[in-house]
Amino acid sequence: QLELVESGGGLVQPGGSLRLSCAASGPTLDYYTMGWFRQAPGKEREGISCISNSGGSTFYADSVKGRFTITTDNSKNTIYLQMNSLKPEDTAIYYCNLGHNWGQGTQVTVSS
Repeated sequence: QLELVESGGGLVQPGGSLRLSCAASGPTLDYYTMGWFRQAPGKEREGISCISNSGGSTFYADSVKGRFTITTDNSKNTIYLQMNSLKPEDTAIYYCNLGHNWGQGTQVTVSS
């Protein structure tokens, strides 16, 4: 059974940075896409970024483009989300996704 484990969330001041990690363990396909979603209180879950396991294809939502960078380490079946210039509106629970599988979520709070 595939398991996704996120880490790296926390409290940061506006303008600060955080790096999230998501490690996949268990059976995966040779080619797959992993991504990050987030859900703020009272809002729907939104997709913000994804990457192919080759690293050749990436996607960013307009809300994070230019501030967030997604990367992958295939040797570890792990993806990372480097988040810079964080804003209070980035506050949410961030979830890792691979197909029908979800991580447990990690809280990111941007506040002074």
